[in-house]
Amino acid sequence: MTHPQTPVPEILAFGEAMAMFVAERPGELADVEHFQRRIAGADTNVAIGLARLGFHVGWLSRVGSDGFGTFIRRTLEAEGLDCRHLRVDPDHPTGLLFKERAEGGADPRVTYFRRGSAASCLAPGDADGVDFSALRHLHATGIPPALSTSARELSRHLVERARAKGASVSFDPNLRPSLWSSEADMCATLNGLAAEADWVLPGLAEGRLLTGRDSPEAIADFYLERGAQAVIIKLGHEGSYYRGRLGGQEQSFTLPGVPVAEVVDTVGAGDAFAVGVISALLDGRSPREAVRRGNLIGSLAVQVVGDMEGLPSRERLAALETE
Repeated sequence: MTHPQTPVPEILAFGEAMAMFVAERPGELADVEHFQRRIAGADTNVAIGLARLGFHVGWLSRVGSDGFGTFIRRTLEAEGLDCRHLRVDPDHPTGLLFKERAEGGADPRVTYFRRGSAASCLAPGDADGVDFSALRHLHATGIPPALSTSARELSRHLVERARAKGASVSFDPNLRPSLWSSEADMCATLNGLAAEADWVLPGLAEGRLLTGRDSPEAIADFYLERGAQAVIIKLGHEGSYYRGRLGGQEQSFTLPGVPVAEVVDTVGAGDAFAVGVISALLDGRSPREAVRRGNLIGSLAVQVVGDMEGLPSRERLAALETE
């Protein structure tokens, strides 16, 4: 548990962490008898990645009053996350998911049990204890706004408060279309949040869906016109595209991806990319260095089965960046 005298977090992430059960061998879930228990959640992947790099990261969420919630808290605290804003909800369960073991780098099929979960009940009041004046950075994704109306209100509240206090804000759309009532609602809500962020990090397909524009350049312009300072677009194995005006200089470029001998599991690659970009920008690195680090850490994530097991320590990252 976090001691009351522990300094408040410099970075805040929020959303839903779930208990994840990964099949031990390939095949349909109906045929799988044995699973490995881990945790999952795009928002926690980024939080854990930043904590491993030495940042003091706070996690805001809810879990159920059950063994899975206890497991999630223990796992996050073992990773160095500050869980003072993680609440136990006695009336709703912790979300679960079951993931197939895919072969040949294919996207594994996932079955969720998250409807009515504790995290779906997140609301603006969950932010009452946050010291925004001490916050250096807020990371937001498009997942909490998809969970419920109250979680959507929390997302807007956190972004607005963080911006008002001068913290930088990153936003990764992390589209989950099945959680939305309509595509139009999804696009309007997430584009509204992106317009409040400093750094927007969509995948190319996500950017096309959200903006109705086709090229990386046009997608980036869509968000820059609405107030973003930088747009970094994930292009899969081809690398990533940057367009923005960080450091007082407007520039755009594409950097190729880092070659990988064997792709094991693509889940979590985008979150790992975000860890690289956000950490580098917070380290004061140039946009080009930030995108290069994003590509590098993204390449580590696809070489392991878990969503966040490939995220490096600061020491390992330093070694990889000097190779």
